[in-house]
Amino acid sequence: METATIERTNVLGVGISAINIPMTLEVLDAWIQHKHRTYVCITGVHGVMESQADPELRKIHNQAGLVTPDGMPMVWLSRLAGHKHVDRVYGPDLMLAVCATSLHKGYRHYFYGGNQGVPELLRDKLQERFPGLQVVGTYSPPFRPLTPDEDAAIVARINEAEPDIVWVGLSTPKQERWMAAHLGKIQAPVMIGVGAAFDFHAGLKPQAPRWMQRSGMEWLFRMLSEPKRLARRYLQNNPRFVFAVLMQMLGLRRYKLDT
Repeated sequence: METATIERTNVLGVGISAINIPMTLEVLDAWIQHKHRTYVCITGVHGVMESQADPELRKIHNQAGLVTPDGMPMVWLSRLAGHKHVDRVYGPDLMLAVCATSLHKGYRHYFYGGNQGVPELLRDKLQERFPGLQVVGTYSPPFRPLTPDEDAAIVARINEAEPDIVWVGLSTPKQERWMAAHLGKIQAPVMIGVGAAFDFHAGLKPQAPRWMQRSGMEWLFRMLSEPKRLARRYLQNNPRFVFAVLMQMLGLRRYKLDT
């Protein structure tokens, strides 16, 4: 499946790919087989709202190979736009689906991100769940920016491991910036930014019940789980998002898909 044939829904100037998990797996496999280098943004309300005040971040999203609908609002808006097949492509779910596929496809994985020890714990948990899963490297970067020499060293380290997929767990918008900045440097066909999936699958943070995920209420579960870190984000972003989308749907505000 060619990504050029996958339509996008314009959500406040961010092009959300009209896709679901089976389609995503098909696209990822084509990229890996053809050694096509690109990156995937897994984007919900937070990523879209961060892009409102940051044209460069919006461009990073719109230049991605895929921008998957991470949150249910992205799914609902895509379906309203006529893409009835669209379903949620949630980072943690996609990671599990790709790992399962890897057992017969032979994909090689690299985990970049998370606090000290988290990518190694993630590797161990996933290999326990998926015996035979090939994880060829892990790295937890410091919170400070890497020096050019340090960055070159980690790029070399990743490339020497020859992964097919580099999973990036740095949270939005840091992971999107990292993937865009390393496109062409990282030789792996695919980089995928999955944020909190590292902590979820490492067993360090709880996931919302499935019914909350499907009803669009996962944000409430996460906010109550981490109020100091997430309350301001959700309580500011969610009302602003709803208002901005209404303005777009009424034709009172127009957005271009800048690339």
